[in-house]
Amino acid sequence: MDERNDRPDPDALLRRTEREAAERRRGRLKIFLGAAPGVGKTYEMLTVGHRNRREGVDVVVGVAETHGRAETAALLEGLEVVPRHDVAYRGQVMQDMDLDAILARRPGLALVDELAHTNVPGSRHPKRWMDVEELLAAGIDVLTTVNIQHLESLNDVVASITRVRVRETVPDNVIDRADEIELVDLTPADLLQRLREGKVYAPDMAGRALLHYFSPGNLTALRELALRQTAQRVDAQLLDHMKASAIVGPWAAGERVLVCLTLQDAGPGLLRYGRRLAERFHAAWIVLHVETSRDMSPGMRQRMAGLMHLAQSMGAETVTIPGQDVAADTLAYARKRNVTQIVAGRPSRRPWADWVAPWAWVSVTRGLMTAAGGIPIHVVGEAAPDEAARGAPREAPVSRARPRLGPYVVSTGAIAASVAVGVLLRQGLAVSNVSLTFLTAILGIAVAYGLWPSLYASLLAMLCFNFFFLPPLYTFTIAAPDNIVALFFFLATAIIASHLGARVRNQAMVARHRAEVTEALYRFSRKLAGIVAMDDLLWTTCHQIATMLDMNAVILLPADGTLSVKAGYPPENALAPSDLAAATWSWQHNRRAGRGSDNLPGARRLFVPLRTAHGPVAVVGLDTDRSGPLLDPEQQRLLDALNDQAALAIERIRLAADLDRVRLNAETEKLRAALLTSISHDLRTPLASILGAASSLDSYDALLNAEGRRELLATIREEAERLNRFVANLLDMTRLEAGALAPRRVPADLGEIAGSALARAATILQHHSVTLEVAPDLKLAMLDDVLVEQAVFNLLDNAAKYTPPGSRVAIAVGGEAGWLWLRVTDEGPGLAVQDAERVFDKFTRFHAGDRTRPGTGLGLAIARGFVEAMGGTIAAASRTDRSGAIFTMRFPAAEMKQGEAVREKTIGSAANETLEG
Repeated sequence: MDERNDRPDPDALLRRTEREAAERRRGRLKIFLGAAPGVGKTYEMLTVGHRNRREGVDVVVGVAETHGRAETAALLEGLEVVPRHDVAYRGQVMQDMDLDAILARRPGLALVDELAHTNVPGSRHPKRWMDVEELLAAGIDVLTTVNIQHLESLNDVVASITRVRVRETVPDNVIDRADEIELVDLTPADLLQRLREGKVYAPDMAGRALLHYFSPGNLTALRELALRQTAQRVDAQLLDHMKASAIVGPWAAGERVLVCLTLQDAGPGLLRYGRRLAERFHAAWIVLHVETSRDMSPGMRQRMAGLMHLAQSMGAETVTIPGQDVAADTLAYARKRNVTQIVAGRPSRRPWADWVAPWAWVSVTRGLMTAAGGIPIHVVGEAAPDEAARGAPREAPVSRARPRLGPYVVSTGAIAASVAVGVLLRQGLAVSNVSLTFLTAILGIAVAYGLWPSLYASLLAMLCFNFFFLPPLYTFTIAAPDNIVALFFFLATAIIASHLGARVRNQAMVARHRAEVTEALYRFSRKLAGIVAMDDLLWTTCHQIATMLDMNAVILLPADGTLSVKAGYPPENALAPSDLAAATWSWQHNRRAGRGSDNLPGARRLFVPLRTAHGPVAVVGLDTDRSGPLLDPEQQRLLDALNDQAALAIERIRLAADLDRVRLNAETEKLRAALLTSISHDLRTPLASILGAASSLDSYDALLNAEGRRELLATIREEAERLNRFVANLLDMTRLEAGALAPRRVPADLGEIAGSALARAATILQHHSVTLEVAPDLKLAMLDDVLVEQAVFNLLDNAAKYTPPGSRVAIAVGGEAGWLWLRVTDEGPGLAVQDAERVFDKFTRFHAGDRTRPGTGLGLAIARGFVEAMGGTIAAASRTDRSGAIFTMRFPAAEMKQGEAVREKTIGSAANETLEG
């Protein structure tokens, strides 16, 4: 429900709507929860299955583990059981639930035992709860069973109780999404009796279980865990229902105690009473502080921080909310949390207060009792002085600021100015109108300085109004009775105006303060979003924490198994041995340690772990020269917000670094695999041919004729050239990756380069029909002719690999609009649309027919690197007239005449020859 009215809570309505929509799409899940094996979960599941079958529901048994229990096996009769399927694993054939058969059968209800079961390796899902999720997604209702020790969040708790670590667990969100949870309960004595009778395990296993896991203490603890888990779910469902249905409450289905903590009546005795009351009802208890503008002084914050720390040490849930009306805000929060008991304090009074103002002590408590409705209010009186001295912890003295005289002096001046203005206006206006000048001054003082200066101004204004404006003038005597009424209502109006103005001022101060904090947090989040280096992030976080909390801050990160300071503000922040020990303890236990905490409080600093869902990522240390508690409630909330943002940013940078390492490892592994593949084929095959031809020449030279020798020598030459191309490709790619490619630009004729590349590729294109077309009056380009020739050769080599023998490979060279282009067209299988860009990736090779062509997959990648290094572009596309691919290189044309180009080329060649010589 909304805190101010009885409208339904939008979040609860949204959750209900989402749940109903999910129920229409998904099947319903009911879980039978037990404290330990043998309590009867499977028996109860099968019983419910029979009941549904009698009601006309299509029920099948996916899997039901009877563990040799006759009474459980008897319940399988009359239910359709889906046969399990065989899964081969390590030379053995094992059986598991046939998920596909159940999906194909599509029953209305499936019974799946042992939700936490691990499937046989090779199954579609590693865990049975994943199989259940797929059944639910298909719209099939599921009944299943699970023991409390299999819940992921309780794994450590169960291990500490039973000394047995459960390996098969179920994520808590699977349990949370269940539509129903039914607790199958059995007392420890009855379960132990069933175990002795052999109804849980075989006799040999039962004996070992009685000695270890199935002890009365273990079973009692597990039973309490199961009961609490079920009770928490029922309580959450009840709260959701109350919020969605706008039920004011409370519904006393379970007790919940709230202690209302205010600065006027707060004390350790109030907290101890709340603790005792919660223990009496076996209920959870909450300590609530409604923070108003009156609580913003450092002394009050320090006192409240000490009380909140005491409440946390006693096991309370501490909550601080902003507000103005403490009673109304407390009751709104109590109804929101379904609180059934409220504890409030009776503030201390002086003896004269009983007859002067007997109602003054109940400002908050009376408001609670008036509007509480059916919620009982426990009013706790102040402890006796000797009792408080014996039982209360010694608190740090609260420094009280001396009242400032400046606001009262200003108030006096403002009222004097109002008197002067009133005297001037009295000549033409009625006395009642003159009073408005005083009210204006009082409102201004209330807005500027607060309540007490405005009350002082109200009293002073009443006296001045009587003295200067009510007859008889210049005396405090009131002659006419109607003037008494006017003076009374003037004072009442002034006091009301003072309160209203002071309240507006306080609200504005609180809103401004929170807006400043929110703006600072927003700027901090913007900074974190743009930081990519860990050192910058840590320094920024330290600076932000130190600035916003007005403290010294350090951040420690683990390195080589120990914590060390990575950033600090101010930078000179050396840690004493006690501080380092507290920081290490905080990191290891993921809890606070050091000053003001319950762990190693002797340290100078307070250490707080920065944690995410994956655990702690760093530790923040705080210290200040101020005495008393280090953090008040507001500073604690602010530190939590800063820590959460910083922890996520640290994890983001670490994940980015891990991702870079994974990507580098993947690229390295890809390169290694490609090199191994290339070496195994492209290196060994030519070497084998060369060795075979050379050994034939050596062994059978006398038997070979001239033609045979020429063929063997040609084989050696061709395979050596092939091997040379392979090594050259690897070297060229190494140059490209290292950024060591520096093109030597000279005026070059693209047609000549194409002819030279074609001559080099004559051997590999000997089984193809090759044509070369060069446009007349072709301009020159500033190119590295060696690199361009290699790029063109790689295109021709690619065409030779992927086109069938006898097909046509065409080379065309031309120019248009200040660009020169070279196009290689083949009659191969062509390229798919999605492969037109991927074909230039490293180590990319496509299947042609039923095999993969030999090669490293580097030729086209090298061609692109060479072309782009000279300011050109290269693109691939499929032919439109027939099957085949088109590769087009484009270079900017050079603006020069043919004669000048020839001269420059000749001079450049001569210079190169001179340098080489």
